[in-house]
Amino acid sequence: MRSRSKPLRWAAPAIALGALAAWETGARLGIVPTLFFPAPSRVFLRLAVLAQSGELFLHFGATLSRMLVALAWGGGSGLALGMALGYSPRLRTVVDPFIAAFHPVPKMALLPLIMLIFGIGFFSKVLLVAISAFFPMVINTMSGVLQLDPNYFDVARLHGASRRRIFWRIVLPGSLPMTLAGARLAMNRALGATIAMELITAQNGLGSMLFVAWQTYRSEELYATIFVIALFGYLFRRLTTGLAARLVPWQAGERPG
Repeated sequence: MRSRSKPLRWAAPAIALGALAAWETGARLGIVPTLFFPAPSRVFLRLAVLAQSGELFLHFGATLSRMLVALAWGGGSGLALGMALGYSPRLRTVVDPFIAAFHPVPKMALLPLIMLIFGIGFFSKVLLVAISAFFPMVINTMSGVLQLDPNYFDVARLHGASRRRIFWRIVLPGSLPMTLAGARLAMNRALGATIAMELITAQNGLGSMLFVAWQTYRSEELYATIFVIALFGYLFRRLTTGLAARLVPWQAGERPG
């Protein structure tokens, strides 16, 4: 099965290179309108200019700082609450209805309320992103604890294990696969919320770059920024995949089908 899947690892890069080559050719031959679809070579040239001037790293750093703080707030609180909800049926009975009610609410719809209460500073921007990261983290972590076999707990109690020992030896490692899946979703949601928030309110960040490029019809910069955001998301995937390979190696292998 693994030998068959190895050639497929090159499928995505091959498709991407083929699409870029066709796009470049079409732009140079005038088949596609370069105002809306500039040649990839011009996009990467603009990306190099932005990197050389330091402007790209300035905006990238602003987006990254907001995301990291928001993930610490939203992801950390979601992890702690998800563990507690999965472990305590009474707490879950009280809190789970509120999560079910507020999770479907579009998080950007909360921005006017957050700005009304806290103003338009750094705290408001980070709070919106933290809320976006909170829900996938708490739901996946809670599900990870709930899917544990109850027999594990019975055996541990039969051998006199304390609640703390049960948590560290059963709950935490057993729920890690779902928790890491929640972390990946939280990162993706946080990135999307950060970009959307910066499009509306921020004066710096990758979202702000998108807005300025759109206003000034700088399509090369628009595509260059989108490429950086996509690369950002891909690096998050690699990070969570690497963590899963180290922390839950029994589930990091290839799956059939």
